[in-house]
Amino acid sequence: MIRVIGGRSLRLPDFLGIGPPRTATTWLERVLRGRVGLPKDIKETQFFVWRHQLGLEWYAAHFIECPPNLPVGEFAPTYFDSPEARDRIARDLPECGIICTLRDPVERLYSHYRLWRKIGYTKSPFEHAAFKHRQLLDTARYADHLQGWLDRFGRERVLVLLHDDLLADQQGFLDSVCDFIGIGRFDVSSTELANRRVHTVERAPRSHRAARRAQYLKRKLHRRRLYRLARLIDPLFEYCFSGGAPFPPLEPELAERVRASLRPQTEALEKLIDRDLSAWKYQPG
Repeated sequence: MIRVIGGRSLRLPDFLGIGPPRTATTWLERVLRGRVGLPKDIKETQFFVWRHQLGLEWYAAHFIECPPNLPVGEFAPTYFDSPEARDRIARDLPECGIICTLRDPVERLYSHYRLWRKIGYTKSPFEHAAFKHRQLLDTARYADHLQGWLDRFGRERVLVLLHDDLLADQQGFLDSVCDFIGIGRFDVSSTELANRRVHTVERAPRSHRAARRAQYLKRKLHRRRLYRLARLIDPLFEYCFSGGAPFPPLEPELAERVRASLRPQTEALEKLIDRDLSAWKYQPG
């Protein structure tokens, strides 16, 4: 979409993939890059959560080189659980389409926890984080947050997708996104990402302190739009983010306790999207 601010025409997103984190937003961003306009040199600008004070011109600079004949968007899973981001998006991009991707809440929470361990956001055991870490738990309030997006943007402008559907029918999942954002369907098998997982986190960092400092530096570079410099020293970041012990499988007893704690949200989500989510509510087997 085009907005005129201060006499200048700014190219801004027609759609946003809001997450939450660890729900295939990276896969979608990579498979769609080149077929839609996306931020240059970066996946997530974090504009509507942490950098809104930098102004719409700062945000629009990420889309200057997007082809004029393609819809423009951003995949930013940190927007999902932020009421402030939702309000800002509704104000700044009132006609924007919203793509919300949801995943088994226990699997997603453990995956999100592993990511936070990797980048130094927490060093607590998962059991503590899963019941005590307020910010992490807030991302699991699927029904509450989705209701907020539906109320603000209307059902016709919010596409809700389930990670289960991606696993069952990758092409159908992608077709739904293409139809929603208004581009032609394409064969997912023609891409390098067919049947591939991306952005997996299998190991803890070798040092929590080093990971935390590396993430702090990376965010400072991104704030200044020094994306190429950040990529240049990415091997250093990855060294800090990796090298530790592999994460163990989630213990069934702990998984069931987490699942039970999230069951009210899952049941509310079932009613909200009219889908049977029994597999999310009860331990398999």
